[in-house]
Amino acid sequence: MAIVVRIDVELARRKMSVGEFAERVGLTPANVAVLKNGRAKAVRFSTLEAMCRVLECQPGDLLEWVED
Repeated sequence: MAIVVRIDVELARRKMSVGEFAERVGLTPANVAVLKNGRAKAVRFSTLEAMCRVLECQPGDLLEWVED
């Protein structure tokens, strides 16, 4: 996968648990795990916006393109 999700890095920086993050964003912990592990095929802009709002970051802080 060429897009790497960096949610775990941002959660660690804020010392926030997956459970707390999931609750504040409005996702299930299982769906956060799918995102964190790179198994998601798509992310809604509304979800990305909520994640950025909760983590006070930019989309580029959460998503990174890496060459295969």
